[in-house]
Amino acid sequence: MLYFGRAKTFGILLVCGLGVLLSLPNLWARPGWWPNFMPWNQVHLGLDLKGGSYLLLQIDTNAIQKQDLNSLVGQARQTLVKAGLGYKDLHVDLPAHQVLLTPLNGQAAQALAALKGLVTYLPNSPTPSLAVAQMPDGNIALSIPAQAQTARDTQAVQQAITIIQRRIDGSGVLNPVIQRQGSDQIVVQLPGISDPGRVKKLIGTTAHMTFQMVDSTASPGQPAPLGDEWLPMANNPKQKLAVQTEVAVDGASLTNAQASTDPQTGEWVVNFTLNAVGAREFADTTAANVGKLFAIVLDGKIIEAPVIREPITGGQGQISGNFTPQSATDLALLLRAGALPAPLNIVEEQSVGPELGADAIRAGAISLAVGFGLVLFFMALFYGLFGWFANVALIANLILMLAILSFMGATLTLPGMAGILLTLGMAVDANILINERVREEVRNGRKPLAALEAGYKRAYGTIIDSNVTTLLAHITLFIFGSPPVRGFAVTICAGIITTLFTATVVVRLITSRWYTARRPAALPV
Repeated sequence: MLYFGRAKTFGILLVCGLGVLLSLPNLWARPGWWPNFMPWNQVHLGLDLKGGSYLLLQIDTNAIQKQDLNSLVGQARQTLVKAGLGYKDLHVDLPAHQVLLTPLNGQAAQALAALKGLVTYLPNSPTPSLAVAQMPDGNIALSIPAQAQTARDTQAVQQAITIIQRRIDGSGVLNPVIQRQGSDQIVVQLPGISDPGRVKKLIGTTAHMTFQMVDSTASPGQPAPLGDEWLPMANNPKQKLAVQTEVAVDGASLTNAQASTDPQTGEWVVNFTLNAVGAREFADTTAANVGKLFAIVLDGKIIEAPVIREPITGGQGQISGNFTPQSATDLALLLRAGALPAPLNIVEEQSVGPELGADAIRAGAISLAVGFGLVLFFMALFYGLFGWFANVALIANLILMLAILSFMGATLTLPGMAGILLTLGMAVDANILINERVREEVRNGRKPLAALEAGYKRAYGTIIDSNVTTLLAHITLFIFGSPPVRGFAVTICAGIITTLFTATVVVRLITSRWYTARRPAALPV
């Protein structure tokens, strides 16, 4: 039980040395001479320690439903035209959450059958994504069932989380926390941001860009002609242009967007690239409308409306509009990240200043140091030399725990610091069990070596059972807990793993080397 061969000893020392190396990056910033291919992982500070912003966002599910119903209008129109069937009064009845149309006389049955071809089913479910029915007055109603709408809302929230993650990563914010809360809300924590207003703008902008033809025949101040809508200019909201509601090219076809300066004018512009489908649509549209205005629309506002001088066939274009370097960079970032499926509303916003974070770090460090010192004092006082063996293992435990958190790139919060302090208290439990067992064996008259062997052997099962049970409990906390609880659970889980190693291996190694060197007649415990 107390024998350690050279290979086993070398392995234990190697693990401890690796823990020291992984912990060192937390003492200072990454030096400039450090090779890029070598990792420099650190434990990152959370929002409550570093300061920053907390945002609770809510996705506009009503806007999602409206978009889906408007899309359904286009699908119904195309289906009936393709089938050669007539209709009238095709419109969205938003209060009733449905699309209504009136088929021509004698074509109701054919129209109903054609529209039922639009019905699909949710993945791995018998629930239809669309309901088509004929009303008592002869009209046909298309509606989205509640279960299908719920699935659509869930998909939209997940899509929004992905896009928000891309935008924040592109803005340079490190270690953001972005996760779903409830059915339609998203929590965003941004530690250490220097410009919260800019990040909020990046997050909240829908960034849905479209290319639409301008109707030059529309008269200002008059209702928009059928199939058109009045949209304001982004740089002058009082000026409006009538654009066709039919989208010529959708911004979803964008594959890249970069901010740069125009070599001729020196102004900041955004250059974009379209995929094969978008490039073909762009080429067809510009070839058929030479000499006309082509509006670039972002979130319902016209960025610019240039005249098409010649067909654009390369799948590349340029957006200008009195941009600053920052606004051009942000627009390019938004376009690269993709459009949000629906607008986001800020439900709650909290800011944590760096001063408050510094106070929290100071208080947490003091509590950690005091608790650590008291544990060391207790072990040395009650168990003498064996207590000091446990203290050495406790220091190794703290280093290894920090190494694991650094390797994971974990984010340390106040609950996490509490978890570290609790782990240090729990870590000596194993050594207390071992020392008390050894004392008991000594009282029973066993010789030193036999007492050590029996003490470690009998305490081993209890140590494993208690720590594994605690580990399973905290894994459950991590799976089902909120972000603060997860931070606590991560540090506890890492601490349990290191505790099992240091208490059952490192302390045994130290004790074995001491006994081999001294061969004492009595144990100082």
